[in-house]
Amino acid sequence: MPDFHPLELSVEETKRLLDEKPDSVVLIDVREPHEVALCRIEGAQHIPMRQIPEHLGVLPKDKHLLIHCHHGGRSLRVTEYLRLQGYSAVSNVSGGIDAWSLVIDPQVPRY
Repeated sequence: MPDFHPLELSVEETKRLLDEKPDSVVLIDVREPHEVALCRIEGAQHIPMRQIPEHLGVLPKDKHLLIHCHHGGRSLRVTEYLRLQGYSAVSNVSGGIDAWSLVIDPQVPRY
């Protein structure tokens, strides 16, 4: 039976996966370039939301994709889109980088 991947994960669960299973997860930041210039989560791969369709052939299906944006709205839409495209191991990071800054790493600036 394949692993169950919830539609949304908390920032705490995201951090745990990144720490405990770094080879099996990929953190993807779907914010715009000007947002990434303000702040970012170390190790996140940047693919702006509008560019996700052209990356379908290269996004790994054998890893758990963790999608984040500013607050979680855009990344939830990307997560749902990827699931419709056959990616079952994909989850939205609920609260986005804003929640990450508040809960996980206060060094990440808020905007």
